[in-house]
Amino acid sequence: MFTGIGTVVNASTVLLGSGLGILIGHRFPLRTRSVVTDALGLVTLLIAGTSAATVTDSALSDAVGGSAPMLIVLGALLVGAIIGSLLRIEDRLEGLGSVLQQRLDRGQDGGQAADHAARDRFVQGFLISSLVFCVGPLTILGSITEGIGNGPDQLFLKAALDGFASIAFAATFGWGVMASVVTLVAVQGSLTALGAALGAEGIGGGVPDAHLAALTATGGLLLIGVALRLLEIKQVKVGDLLPALLVAPLLTELVIQLR
Repeated sequence: MFTGIGTVVNASTVLLGSGLGILIGHRFPLRTRSVVTDALGLVTLLIAGTSAATVTDSALSDAVGGSAPMLIVLGALLVGAIIGSLLRIEDRLEGLGSVLQQRLDRGQDGGQAADHAARDRFVQGFLISSLVFCVGPLTILGSITEGIGNGPDQLFLKAALDGFASIAFAATFGWGVMASVVTLVAVQGSLTALGAALGAEGIGGGVPDAHLAALTATGGLLLIGVALRLLEIKQVKVGDLLPALLVAPLLTELVIQLR
């Protein structure tokens, strides 16, 4: 198998799953699609909670001290929020979603109100799916692990999970879920290339447990933000918080070096 096969399989399962979701989604009444969205929000909240709980992981506390893990996650979110808001990541993701929606719907005219509703639904599906599929330890660890040369098994597992999730998401949000493959390939492809570069330099040890725990806990909190959006409780700008995923392991390393 070639390097990158994990991302190819992952993208394929999302395309297949979202295609199936689009085929069956329109058969459901609005009430049913709304309840499905609530169910997705609750499941996302469950996954987020289990991920965020890794802030208590012994590997992290042993490496940085008992009181530091919470501060690391807090610092990662604050620094990440500042960076992300200055870079306007959320707006740029929404802009990308709008561009993709316009290209896919070129030549169609369903009226201004209908077009606006379709755009919002597409962008919402694109943004939420991109975040769910790309925020999490399997995305980062699996991609880097494959790039280093330790196999795509973790990405194969992620592909199966994302495939089933994309069916439910697409049944509610439609084509925007399928378009999120662009984000998935860009993110995982870049991380796989990073892993290949690390492997070429002889740095093949992977992500240390403490750093991974901090990253996972931070990612869990971001997924809580996604769940709040799905449940229509608060439109958390999760996109602007994405740099926190990079800041968390860096802060962990900084604290380890200062101890």
